[in-house]
Amino acid sequence: MPSELIPRARLAALLASTKSHRIAVIGDAMLDVYLTGDVERVSPEAPVPVVRVRDRRYALGGAANVAQNVAALGATAELVATVGSDESAKRLKVLLKKQRGELRGLVPVDRPTTTKTRIVARAQQVVRVDEEIDDDCTPAEITKLKAAVSRAVRESDALILEDYNKGVLVATVIEHAIEAARKKGIPVVVDPKYRNFFCYKGATIFKPNRRELEAALGAAVDVEHPQTLPGLVEKLGVEAILLTLSERGMALIEKGATSKKGVHRIPTTARDVYDVVGAGDTVTAYLAAMLASGATALEAAIIANFAAGVEVGKLGAATVTTKEVLAAYDKHTGSTGQ
Repeated sequence: MPSELIPRARLAALLASTKSHRIAVIGDAMLDVYLTGDVERVSPEAPVPVVRVRDRRYALGGAANVAQNVAALGATAELVATVGSDESAKRLKVLLKKQRGELRGLVPVDRPTTTKTRIVARAQQVVRVDEEIDDDCTPAEITKLKAAVSRAVRESDALILEDYNKGVLVATVIEHAIEAARKKGIPVVVDPKYRNFFCYKGATIFKPNRRELEAALGAAVDVEHPQTLPGLVEKLGVEAILLTLSERGMALIEKGATSKKGVHRIPTTARDVYDVVGAGDTVTAYLAAMLASGATALEAAIIANFAAGVEVGKLGAATVTTKEVLAAYDKHTGSTGQ
């Protein structure tokens, strides 16, 4: 792990500066619902388990969870997303307020708020129920989204584009957002999905996981030799690709990379992995915050990797504080914290 590339004093300064930043998060917001209970019998109506619900919990999902991760860093997050006129929208707004997230970027649309309900029995997910419409937003809704994007980017120090293929990040919104960010000179971090994979020209860091990249390319990716990927950076028109590889860590490929330079493997720092849900959102939030603080792409990737190592040691989609990242760095490097 190239952690020695970031002296502790440099790391501490980058983490401390996040409190002064505003970060715009644009994408698909969701409400996650968890119904937890016990199974003691099979239904007489059909051969399915009967779950007696003991607990109901609501959580932010999708781009809303990324905004929550930004807030956990101490920065101010403005989420630009769509919500319906339903109970899920009301609950999502309440949760955002608790995380100090701003609500003015939420655009009302004539469709349900994307809601994912997970029914869990004895720590095992029995079924997931999705309530959503994932068609592209209408032209009128896109006009409202672009206005919200312009305002959010104008007041921000970094931009995150968080795509879940639910209709917000259509090509015209993506192009509008990146153009606004480039005019202001702020970094852009992209977490893509397959529909508009090749629409993010001008982004600072493009962060697919291996499955997303292989689906977009229609071919397997040799993760042991990421030096074969520099041509993709030019094809995408981005400054760097950060390929996340789950338990194998990450690979950073920078613009102009060759087989001997500009390609970095960053092994995972996780010691205990309890749950990988939400780790990608944590990485995205940290990348944007560190770039806003003046970190290089490599520094941002290394710090985000430490944050991911902390996140997977928690159950569920969790947030990670800067204090936890600094503690993880100290533990990994044997630093005394001085």
